[in-house]
Parts: sequence; structure tokens; C-alpha cells
Amino acid sequence: MTEIQVLVLMGGPDAEREISLRSGAMVAAALREAGEFVVHEAVIDRLTSTQLRELAGEVIFPVLHGPFGEGGPLQDIMEADGRPYVGSRPRAARLAMDKLASKLFARTAGIRTPPARVLVAGEPCDLQCPVIVKPIDDGSSVGVRRCFDAAQFAAARAELEGTHPRLMAEKLIVGREVTVGILERDLLPMIEILTTQEFYNYEAKYERSDTQYVLDPTLPAEVKAEIAAASQAIYERLGCRDIARVDFMVDDAGAWFIEINSMPGMTDHSLVPKAAAHAGISFSQLCARLVKRSLARMKGGSRPPRNTATNEAPIASSDSESASTASCETERAVAVAPEPSAQDQSND
Repeated sequence: MTEIQVLVLMGGPDAEREISLRSGAMVAAALREAGEFVVHEAVIDRLTSTQLRELAGEVIFPVLHGPFGEGGPLQDIMEADGRPYVGSRPRAARLAMDKLASKLFARTAGIRTPPARVLVAGEPCDLQCPVIVKPIDDGSSVGVRRCFDAAQFAAARAELEGTHPRLMAEKLIVGREVTVGILERDLLPMIEILTTQEFYNYEAKYERSDTQYVLDPTLPAEVKAEIAAASQAIYERLGCRDIARVDFMVDDAGAWFIEINSMPGMTDHSLVPKAAAHAGISFSQLCARLVKRSLARMKGGSRPPRNTATNEAPIASSDSESASTASCETERAVAVAPEPSAQDQSND
């Protein structure tokens, strides 16, 4: 069989661009190491449908993090393109990116999640400290502030309201940080994160060497069962597919769902690759499996016509295609919170 041509997208216009570049480079290297693929790399900004059509590859592996690349707009463009791609479809991507939307779905499934409020500039918040202030639709702990009193809360709002249009306050849960990777509906080993920082922030995630990751941590059996059930439930209810990571805080009350990432990091510091390795799945095997799974979703398992374009230069564009509809559709989903339809929930 001819080698599969894979287009690895990385970069994007979001705050996590640098992490995406590192993730994308590692995914491309892993696919080359697997020996079954011809890999095309493209560093993008805000990609348009026309630009995507010009890029070579029969399967797309988007390794982007943030509202555009992970939260729906890019997924809309890939859907219109017609080639198979790794990761969740647009609706699930939007809901997972929106921390309040995913928390609403968690509550409807009976999953414990900390109380939260939308923060509107100039308006008071009835959630009492201690709280965490965070952007509703960013990742990698970008713009996250812990507030233990009213002064810290006011300072965090003043700092972040000018740079993040959608903010939320969430009741602070102090406890153990545990995360679960999901690969094609199968749970990977749980990981507990131990950091010397105030919490598992950007520095602890990507810049420090003293952050510790405990595979299969010692937890009460009922807490492990709660985390496992909650992880699968939120993954299924949002309609995610291929890969995700679900984050929890654990205290004396049990496990609290915090958020789900529909395209988790794929760097040497990232948690899903660590968990997969612990389960006996190497990084190259992980990436190859995701590509083959995406290709197999094509009707009858047949391969699509190959795009043989060779333009792999970095792309930059001011085109905001699909961006305006993303937030509107998410808001409608949040308001109604229906069960995903069979089409939207197609994890297969």
C-alpha cells in the first residue's frame, strides 16, 4: 500500500501558538518515525478554506490549541474541505473549548463541577472567594488567577478584562490535580500532577523540570471509579472523538470536573503522550493510530483523492472565516444543552 500523505497543521492565531508549534513538530517527527507516512507540515495563522485546499495531504492532523484551532472555526473549515481529519467535529470542539458549556453538560450528567459565573465588566459577582478567574475559552492556564480575597479578585478582573473578552469565576477547589486521557473512547492511565508552583500553571506545564507526574496514582477506589465514569460521560455527551483529556480536582468530597481538552498538548511535557506510553503505546504509535482511525472513517474505508499540492510555506491571513458563527452556536448549545445527535456524537 502506498504511504499515507498526512498534513500536520500547527501554529494558529491563539495564545497557545508556541505550544502548538512544539506539538506539531513532535507529531510530524513521530509520524515520520512510524515509517508509513509522507508528512507535510504547515505553520498557519487564521487559515481559510482556499488556503487549506492548496495544501498537500489526504489526512489532516491539526495540532492547534485555542479558540480558533481547537474550538470550532478550523473544524468548520476542515469539514468543508472534505478530507478526513484527527479530532472532534465542530460542535463538540466548540462545547469542549467553552469551559462554561462543558460544565453545563457535566451538571446535566450529574457530574460534580465547581460553581461558576460569567464575569461581565462593571457588574458584581455573587461567587464568594476563594475563586479562580480564567478565560472561558483558552487553555494552558493562560490568564488564570487564583483569588483568596476581594482585593485579589478585583485585581485579577482589572488585569484580565482588558485582554480576554470572555471571563469566568469558578469556586476554587484545593486538592489533588488528576487528569485522564481518552484515546478512541478508551481511558488511558490516570495521572496526578505535583507542582512546586502555586498551581499547575503555564510555567509548571512547559518550562519547569521539577513538575512531577504520577502515573496510576493512589486514590480511593470510589474516587477512581467516579473519575473514570465522569470522563467517559462528558466525552460522550459532548460528542468528542479520537482523543481528549479530562481534568479534575480531588478533595474530601470527591472528584470535581474542571474542563475537557479536545486537542490536548503533544509535546514532551504533555500528559496524554505520557499516559499512552505508560499503557504501552509509543508516541509514534499514538500518532499513527489517530491518522489511521481518521482515514478509516471515510465511507467504506476508502482513501480520498490525494491532494498533491506542495505549498508548505507558512500561511498568514486576516480572514476570520467561521469565527463569528462559532460563539453564536456555542451560546445556543449552552442555552439548550441537548443530548448530542447521532451525527454530532459520531466518535467512530
